[in-house]
Amino acid sequence: MDLQQFIYDFLNPANIYESVTTERVILALSISFLINLLVFVIYRKTFKGVIYNRDFNVGLVLTGLVVTLVVLPISSNIALSLGMLGALSIVRFRTAIKDPKDIVFTFWTITVGIICGAGLYMIAIIGVPIIAVMLFVLEHIKLRGPESYLLVVHYTNDAEEKIQAALPKHKVRSRTVNADGIELMGEVKMNSKDMPKIDELLKIEGVKDASVVSYSSDST
Repeated sequence: MDLQQFIYDFLNPANIYESVTTERVILALSISFLINLLVFVIYRKTFKGVIYNRDFNVGLVLTGLVVTLVVLPISSNIALSLGMLGALSIVRFRTAIKDPKDIVFTFWTITVGIICGAGLYMIAIIGVPIIAVMLFVLEHIKLRGPESYLLVVHYTNDAEEKIQAALPKHKVRSRTVNADGIELMGEVKMNSKDMPKIDELLKIEGVKDASVVSYSSDST
């Protein structure tokens, strides 16, 4: 394949749907890897969770490459595409993804794999950087206001009334009573300046300890 033909096929992907050639496989996998590598870096830079899982991030890149490999024969053979769709329909993924953004990144790499496998390289080359810029903009937009915290207080039965009076406005999530006392878990909305109010709980007779846990893992 000469350079002129290569550029023509690259800009006119409809012409390369007819057959799967060695050049097309190498080109699709290479572009898919480079674009998913960019997604790899974006995920690392925007990760806000508790523990960064590099294996998951590497899995994102591999997912994009595997999807590219699957779409390549599908885009050139209708009969084969129906067979692969039937085979993929029996696959079940049982790994739970807790962070919604991880699901988005997984779908992102799958989309890149589909686009590159179909030969629509320009869509991925233009689209991924634009989405990345939008993501970084959203990451830097912070709306100030009360944040949600999980408050856990352990106290004796005698301190019940004083605790309810001293606590800020809260929503009870759980309340456990045992022989040693009471464990109250509630959701409270506070600013950083309201934190000293939680320290005041320790001054109440019968309070053993008080803990505040942030709902979000955003770093400031």
